[in-house]
This record gives sequence, structure tokens and C-alpha cells, in this order.
Amino acid sequence: MFRGVALVEGVTTLALFLVAMPLKYWGDNPVLVPPVGMAHGVAWVAYMLAMVICLPGKGFSLLDLLRTFVAGLVPFGTFLNDGLIRRKMAALPA
Repeated sequence: MFRGVALVEGVTTLALFLVAMPLKYWGDNPVLVPPVGMAHGVAWVAYMLAMVICLPGKGFSLLDLLRTFVAGLVPFGTFLNDGLIRRKMAALPA
């Protein structure tokens, strides 16, 4: 579940930075910034909540949790952090 939330957060970041903001600043058309920005904000809050709810007790060290938190603050960080999440989830007993 957490990887899905992280993916949505990352995709909304891409949509905001690569579609909505260029349209606003280079195309003089700000119409997409409010809805895409709102979607990204909701996705970011969901990411933080999912991190707190889903990851404790799943083999994540304090450093892993800190890295995952920072990944949510850095643009495209959720994509860079996906390998860690994937490895930790794969190591869980079935």
C-alpha cells in the first residue's frame, strides 16, 4: 500500500513540475496549477500519513524512516527511495 501512495505522490510532483508550472510560467496559462497543486498536496499528506501508519514494525530502522521522510520532502525523492521500500517489503515474511 505504501509504495502505491509513494508512486502517486511522485507522479503528482512530476505533473506539477513538468506540466502545470511550465504552462503557467512559459505558456502564461495558470489554469492547471490549482488542481494539480491540490492533488499533490493531498498526495503528500497521504504519503506522510501512510509512512506513519504502514511502516513501523516492518523492519525499518530509524535511519530508514528518516530517509523515507526526507524522500517526501525532496522532489522526485519518492522514486529514489522506492528501492529501499521494495527491498524491505520483500524481506517481510509472507
